[in-house]
Amino acid sequence: MAYCWTHWRRRFVEYSRTTPSPICLEMTNRIAQLYRIEAEIRGKAPDVRRAVRQQLSKPILDALRLWLEGQLDLLSSSSDLARHIRYGLKRWVGLTRFLDDGCIETDTNAVESAIRPIPLTRKNALFAGNDDGAVTWARMASLIGTCKLNGINPQAYLEHVLDKILNGHMQDDIKSLMPWNFKPNGSKYS
Repeated sequence: MAYCWTHWRRRFVEYSRTTPSPICLEMTNRIAQLYRIEAEIRGKAPDVRRAVRQQLSKPILDALRLWLEGQLDLLSSSSDLARHIRYGLKRWVGLTRFLDDGCIETDTNAVESAIRPIPLTRKNALFAGNDDGAVTWARMASLIGTCKLNGINPQAYLEHVLDKILNGHMQDDIKSLMPWNFKPNGSKYS
Protein backbone atom coordinates (compact mmCIF):
# COMPACT_ATOMS: atom_id res chain seq x y z
CA MET A 1 0.00 0.00 0.00
CA ALA A 2 1.23 3.49 -0.87
CA TYR A 3 0.52 6.45 1.41
CA CYS A 4 -0.01 10.09 0.56
CA TRP A 5 2.65 12.72 1.29
CA THR A 6 0.11 15.53 1.03
CA HIS A 7 -1.91 14.12 3.92
CA TRP A 8 1.15 13.86 6.13
CA ARG A 9 2.43 17.29 5.09
CA ARG A 10 -0.96 18.84 5.94
CA ARG A 11 -0.50 17.86 9.60
CA PHE A 12 2.64 19.99 9.83
CA VAL A 13 1.13 22.91 7.93
CA GLU A 14 -1.93 22.98 10.18
CA TYR A 15 0.17 22.61 13.34
CA SER A 16 2.40 25.53 12.31
CA ARG A 17 -0.63 27.81 11.83
CA THR A 18 -1.25 27.84 15.58
CA THR A 19 2.25 27.08 16.85
CA PRO A 20 5.21 28.37 14.84
CA SER A 21 7.75 25.58 14.68
CA PRO A 22 11.14 25.29 12.99
CA ILE A 23 10.52 21.54 12.76
CA CYS A 24 7.36 22.12 10.72
CA LEU A 25 9.14 24.60 8.47
CA GLU A 26 12.02 22.19 7.89
CA MET A 27 9.63 19.32 7.27
CA THR A 28 7.60 21.21 4.66
CA ASN A 29 10.80 22.42 2.98
CA ARG A 30 12.10 18.85 2.66
CA ILE A 31 8.78 17.65 1.27
CA ALA A 32 8.89 20.55 -1.19
CA GLN A 33 12.23 19.18 -2.44
CA LEU A 34 10.49 15.88 -3.24
CA TYR A 35 7.70 17.67 -5.08
CA ARG A 36 10.19 19.66 -7.17
CA ILE A 37 11.74 16.39 -8.31
CA GLU A 38 8.28 14.97 -9.06
CA ALA A 39 7.41 18.06 -11.11
CA GLU A 40 10.50 17.46 -13.26
CA ILE A 41 9.68 13.80 -13.97
CA ARG A 42 5.89 14.04 -14.29
CA GLY A 43 4.71 12.37 -17.47
CA LYS A 44 7.97 10.49 -18.05
CA ALA A 45 8.18 6.72 -18.42
CA PRO A 46 7.93 4.72 -15.16
CA ASP A 47 11.50 3.37 -15.44
CA VAL A 48 12.84 6.91 -15.86
CA ARG A 49 10.82 8.13 -12.88
CA ARG A 50 12.08 5.24 -10.75
CA ALA A 51 15.71 5.89 -11.71
CA VAL A 52 15.46 9.62 -10.91
CA ARG A 53 13.71 8.89 -7.64
CA GLN A 54 16.42 6.42 -6.64
CA GLN A 55 19.13 8.93 -7.49
CA LEU A 56 17.57 12.15 -6.15
CA SER A 57 14.62 11.43 -3.85
CA LYS A 58 15.99 8.45 -1.93
CA PRO A 59 18.89 10.39 -0.33
CA ILE A 60 16.45 13.14 0.72
CA LEU A 61 14.15 10.58 2.32
CA ASP A 62 16.97 8.68 4.02
CA ALA A 63 18.18 11.95 5.58
CA LEU A 64 14.62 12.97 6.45
CA ARG A 65 13.96 9.78 8.37
CA LEU A 66 17.13 10.14 10.42
CA TRP A 67 16.36 13.80 11.10
CA LEU A 68 12.78 13.01 12.20
CA GLU A 69 13.95 10.26 14.53
CA GLY A 70 16.39 12.75 16.04
CA GLN A 71 13.61 15.32 16.49
CA LEU A 72 11.54 12.77 18.40
CA ASP A 73 14.34 12.54 20.96
CA LEU A 74 14.02 16.31 21.54
CA LEU A 75 10.22 16.46 21.82
CA SER A 76 7.89 15.43 24.59
CA SER A 77 6.41 12.09 23.58
CA SER A 78 2.91 13.40 24.33
CA SER A 79 3.20 16.50 22.14
CA ASP A 80 1.09 16.89 19.01
CA LEU A 81 4.19 17.46 16.92
CA ALA A 82 5.71 14.17 18.11
CA ARG A 83 2.41 12.47 17.28
CA HIS A 84 2.52 13.92 13.74
CA ILE A 85 6.08 12.68 13.26
CA ARG A 86 5.24 9.21 14.58
CA TYR A 87 2.21 9.08 12.25
CA GLY A 88 4.49 9.23 9.22
CA LEU A 89 7.28 7.08 10.59
CA LYS A 90 4.78 4.29 11.27
CA ARG A 91 3.73 4.53 7.62
CA TRP A 92 7.23 4.98 6.24
CA VAL A 93 7.19 1.90 4.01
CA GLY A 94 3.98 3.06 2.33
CA LEU A 95 5.20 6.67 2.08
CA THR A 96 8.41 5.60 0.35
CA ARG A 97 6.92 2.91 -1.89
CA PHE A 98 6.94 5.37 -4.81
CA LEU A 99 10.76 5.18 -4.85
CA ASP A 100 10.69 1.64 -6.25
CA ASP A 101 7.74 1.98 -8.62
CA GLY A 102 7.61 4.69 -11.26
CA CYS A 103 3.86 4.17 -11.68
CA ILE A 104 3.07 5.23 -8.10
CA GLU A 105 2.45 8.90 -7.34
CA THR A 106 3.67 10.61 -4.17
CA ASP A 107 0.14 11.63 -3.28
CA THR A 108 -3.50 11.01 -4.04
CA ASN A 109 -4.25 14.54 -5.27
CA ALA A 110 -5.17 13.52 -8.84
CA VAL A 111 -7.56 10.83 -7.65
CA GLU A 112 -9.17 13.10 -5.08
CA SER A 113 -9.68 15.81 -7.70
CA ALA A 114 -11.29 13.29 -10.03
CA ILE A 115 -13.79 12.03 -7.43
CA ARG A 116 -14.53 15.39 -5.77
CA PRO A 117 -17.57 16.07 -8.02
CA ILE A 118 -19.25 12.82 -6.92
CA PRO A 119 -20.09 13.83 -3.33
CA LEU A 120 -20.93 17.33 -4.53
CA THR A 121 -23.39 15.92 -7.06
CA ARG A 122 -24.83 13.59 -4.45
CA LYS A 123 -25.38 16.52 -2.10
CA ASN A 124 -26.97 18.64 -4.83
CA ALA A 125 -29.21 15.75 -5.86
CA LEU A 126 -30.87 15.86 -2.44
CA PHE A 127 -32.73 18.89 -3.74
CA ALA A 128 -34.10 17.19 -6.87
CA GLY A 129 -37.66 17.66 -5.60
CA ASN A 130 -38.96 14.10 -5.82
CA ASP A 131 -37.97 10.60 -6.90
CA ASP A 132 -38.57 11.30 -10.59
CA GLY A 133 -36.45 14.44 -10.34
CA ALA A 134 -33.68 12.44 -8.68
CA VAL A 135 -33.78 9.83 -11.45
CA THR A 136 -33.52 12.59 -14.07
CA TRP A 137 -30.65 14.16 -12.13
CA ALA A 138 -28.83 10.83 -12.00
CA ARG A 139 -29.26 10.31 -15.73
CA MET A 140 -27.89 13.76 -16.50
CA ALA A 141 -24.98 13.31 -14.11
CA SER A 142 -24.21 9.97 -15.77
CA LEU A 143 -24.30 11.50 -19.25
CA ILE A 144 -22.07 14.39 -18.23
CA GLY A 145 -19.64 12.03 -16.46
CA THR A 146 -19.51 9.79 -19.54
CA CYS A 147 -18.77 12.82 -21.72
CA LYS A 148 -15.91 13.83 -19.44
CA LEU A 149 -14.48 10.30 -19.45
CA ASN A 150 -14.52 10.34 -23.25
CA GLY A 151 -12.88 13.79 -23.46
CA ILE A 152 -16.04 15.44 -24.78
CA ASN A 153 -17.36 18.87 -23.90
CA PRO A 154 -20.69 17.97 -22.17
CA GLN A 155 -22.41 21.17 -23.28
CA ALA A 156 -21.43 20.61 -26.91
CA TYR A 157 -22.61 17.01 -26.72
CA LEU A 158 -25.99 17.92 -25.20
CA GLU A 159 -26.52 20.70 -27.76
CA HIS A 160 -25.73 18.25 -30.55
CA VAL A 161 -28.09 15.55 -29.23
CA LEU A 162 -30.96 17.97 -28.62
CA ASP A 163 -30.48 19.44 -32.08
CA LYS A 164 -30.57 15.93 -33.61
CA ILE A 165 -33.75 15.05 -31.69
CA LEU A 166 -35.45 18.29 -32.70
CA ASN A 167 -34.57 17.58 -36.34
CA GLY A 168 -36.24 14.16 -36.30
CA HIS A 169 -33.46 11.74 -35.38
CA MET A 170 -34.85 8.22 -35.62
CA GLN A 171 -35.38 6.47 -32.28
CA ASP A 172 -34.11 3.14 -33.63
CA ASP A 173 -30.72 4.81 -34.22
CA ILE A 174 -30.29 5.88 -30.60
CA LYS A 175 -26.82 4.27 -30.37
CA SER A 176 -25.38 6.90 -32.68
CA LEU A 177 -26.28 9.55 -30.08
CA MET A 178 -24.28 7.96 -27.26
CA PRO A 179 -21.41 10.10 -25.94
CA TRP A 180 -18.71 7.66 -27.08
CA ASN A 181 -20.00 8.00 -30.66
CA PHE A 182 -20.04 11.82 -30.62
CA LYS A 183 -17.49 13.33 -32.98
CA PRO A 184 -17.34 17.12 -32.98
CA ASN A 185 -16.69 18.20 -36.55
CA GLY A 186 -15.51 21.75 -35.99
CA SER A 187 -19.09 22.97 -36.07
CA LYS A 188 -20.85 24.95 -33.39
CA TYR A 189 -20.66 21.81 -31.20
CA SER A 190 -16.88 21.69 -30.76
